[in-house]
Amino acid sequence: MKSKILNFLLILFSLFGYLEWSGKNHMLLFEAEIEILSKLFINPKSVIHPFIILPIISQFLLLFTLFQETANTKLTYISIFGLGLLIYFLLFVGIISLNYRTALSTLPFIVVSILTILHHRKLKVK
Repeated sequence: MKSKILNFLLILFSLFGYLEWSGKNHMLLFEAEIEILSKLFINPKSVIHPFIILPIISQFLLLFTLFQETANTKLTYISIFGLGLLIYFLLFVGIISLNYRTALSTLPFIVVSILTILHHRKLKVK
C-alpha cells in the first residue's frame, strides 16, 4: 500500500513544477499538460517532443501502477526516470537562472522519488 501512496505522490508532485519565462509569463506543469493534451487531438505534430512525451507516458505508467495489486517496481523506476528528466531539467534551469521558485518547485518530486527508491530497495532486501 505504501508503494501506491508514494506513486500517487509522484504523480501529484510532478504536476506542480513551476515554469517562468520572459517577463511575467508563468505556468505550473499541470496547466501546461492540460494545454498539451488539448492540442494532442487538434494538431498532434505540435506536441511531439521528448520533453513532452516521456513525462506524460511516465505519468500514465505511474497511474497504471496504482491499479495493480502490488505496484510494479520496474514501472515505477522507469516512470521516475522519465519524469525525472523534466524535473531535473527544471531544477537545472532554476539554478542557472537564479529562479528560486522554479528550483524549489522540483524539490517535492525529488524527495518523494528518493523515498520511493529507498522503499523499493527495502522491499527487495526483505
